[in-house]
Amino acid sequence: MTTTEIVTVHVPFHIRKRGGRKEMILPDAALTKHRHVDNTLIKGLARAFRWKRMLDTGACPTLGDLAAQEKISPSYLTRVLRLTLLAPDIIDAILDGQLGPDTTLATLMDPFPIDWDEQRRHFCMET
Repeated sequence: MTTTEIVTVHVPFHIRKRGGRKEMILPDAALTKHRHVDNTLIKGLARAFRWKRMLDTGACPTLGDLAAQEKISPSYLTRVLRLTLLAPDIIDAILDGQLGPDTTLATLMDPFPIDWDEQRRHFCMET
């Protein structure tokens, strides 16, 4: 006759929808060691820098032309383009998934300071 032991482990978490997907959010202690790479945010950064390059090289002479070519509104284009003004270390933190799950493309498209030191304070990064 054999006995079976059952071990139950409780891990508190909640489910959050992000970009049409469901994601398991772990407790704060686990998040400090966990990287959170947001693919939607990374795509937004890539688009911003591609669009900036297109404007800088003259491939698209105006924002209106670029917005028409990309079939997006000029307002959305300018809000995404603003991401090219982020401090390099903030961009690195985004790519490394170090800014946390509350940093999304939508939150980064909100106005933020132009000065890099002020950006670090705004996004709660040490200077």
